[in-house]
Amino acid sequence: MYLLLLKILFMSFPTDLEIAQNAKMQHIKEVAKKLNINEEDLEFYGKFKAKLPLNLIDENKVKKNKLVLVTAITPTPAGEGKTTVSIGLTEGLNKIGKQAIAVLREPSLGPVFGIKGGAAGGGYSQVVPMEDINLHFTGDFSAIEKANNLLSAVIDNNLQSKTHSIGIDPRTIVWKRVMDMNDRALRQIVIGLGGSTNGVPREDGFNITPASEIMAILCLSENFSDLKRRIGNIYIGKKYDGIPVFARDLNVVGAMALLLKDAIKPNLVQTLENNPAILHGGPFASIAQGTNSVLATKMGMSLSEYTVTEAGFGADLGAEKFLNIKCVSAGIAPRAVVIVATVRALRHHGRAKKDAYNTPDLEKVKKGIENLEKHIENVQKFGLKAVVAINFFPNDSEEEIRYIQEICQQKGVKAIVSKGFAEGSNGTKELAQEVVSIVESNESKFTPLYDHSISIEDKIAKIATEIYGASGVNYTSKAKSQLKNINELGFSSMPVCMVKTPKSLSDDDKKLARPTNFEITIREFEFASGAGFVIPILGDTMRMPGLPSVPAAEGMDIDDNGIITGLS
Repeated sequence: MYLLLLKILFMSFPTDLEIAQNAKMQHIKEVAKKLNINEEDLEFYGKFKAKLPLNLIDENKVKKNKLVLVTAITPTPAGEGKTTVSIGLTEGLNKIGKQAIAVLREPSLGPVFGIKGGAAGGGYSQVVPMEDINLHFTGDFSAIEKANNLLSAVIDNNLQSKTHSIGIDPRTIVWKRVMDMNDRALRQIVIGLGGSTNGVPREDGFNITPASEIMAILCLSENFSDLKRRIGNIYIGKKYDGIPVFARDLNVVGAMALLLKDAIKPNLVQTLENNPAILHGGPFASIAQGTNSVLATKMGMSLSEYTVTEAGFGADLGAEKFLNIKCVSAGIAPRAVVIVATVRALRHHGRAKKDAYNTPDLEKVKKGIENLEKHIENVQKFGLKAVVAINFFPNDSEEEIRYIQEICQQKGVKAIVSKGFAEGSNGTKELAQEVVSIVESNESKFTPLYDHSISIEDKIAKIATEIYGASGVNYTSKAKSQLKNINELGFSSMPVCMVKTPKSLSDDDKKLARPTNFEITIREFEFASGAGFVIPILGDTMRMPGLPSVPAAEGMDIDDNGIITGLS
């Protein structure tokens, strides 16, 4: 969408795809040399992609090197350019003489063919090869999907077996199948129809692959042994006598881990300026933890002085989970936080109509600025020092930008215009310099928002009141019953991974800017005992998205020469 806007305004401006296709990529072994990685350590996937072995992680370097988190304000449906800013910042840091690497998530095919498009950045702040990254890449998502669905197949096979069954009550099974595509028709289905040879009829459903617990486990695992331990801890359901059943009880952990033998290794690619980037894992922030893998982040911190990573959607979702779940689990902490904002999003939060998002309107920005203020406060609640990156659009007026900078200054942070999309590293040097200044000041003192030992209700209340700004929390009768079961299973000390709309700080899409005097409602609970978190589900958020009425897939094609069009 960002790209479409620029092309409308500047008809000669090339598309993301055209820029990527014209990029002068280096062989991946040359990119690896910049990180002092030996060629024999690389597992090549063609000329421009490679897997990295886990033995490159050095915990001593992880403790010493600097982690920078990129988050954002509450976005419009098109997103505000976190990935573009993350890549641009990495280019800028390298430009000013710092060794830096971008560590990002892998795109999901659901958004690629749906509404949002790919997740490889944009303009002159991209990771390449863009087409491969946005499509099947190195097959990690496929491996995660297969491992997930192997467990599903074994569960149903066990139900069918007359000699090998462990007595699972099919009415209690909570494990779902997954696929990496938006397909609302698969949210709730009935399987096993067609007679006794086709299995035991029962209700089932599909989540999208980024919402799979296998994805969450892969992204939180510290090594292969930890991966297998977590897989074994996956909760399936109960036996007829009420005894809990876990994946380890079905003797399938080894086979599932086998499918993930390559997927567990981070992927090395490059930016348009031939700087190294690692892509690994891809959980959504609205329905999962929203950050790349612990292994990828630690790999980046082992190989480079500065590691730039992002967390999905606004600071109320991805950043909150990054800090309360990932950082606590992995023992890491960012030294600086970048909050991405766009003038158009602030107009949106000021109640500008959709067709006026791109029209300068200082009064709308003044009304919408409170959303940015809340996200600044949220970052500061964790003891972290932030800088605001104004991701520049050509129709941003000087008075709108100046006003944003003045308000941010009042909140104790700088707001810097970032032009990485149009100018690459030349447009992000000032942002990079401010990030270095924050890091070197040592002012960030990370403190989690809550202690994992407090009750689930208290953890939810802490997030709802302090991060969202809610006045209270309501629970449906279904949620109360599920919470009782979670506590009985002994999972109350797990962190919570909230499932919530990314369009508002509340659980209501229509509440823009900084809503007040509202309560959130926990509709139901899921939990990921292998990954190690409880999942409260708010509002009507779905863990299997649907396609828009006109999906992006309708504008894509490939010709006889293999030239792709329409992918963004």
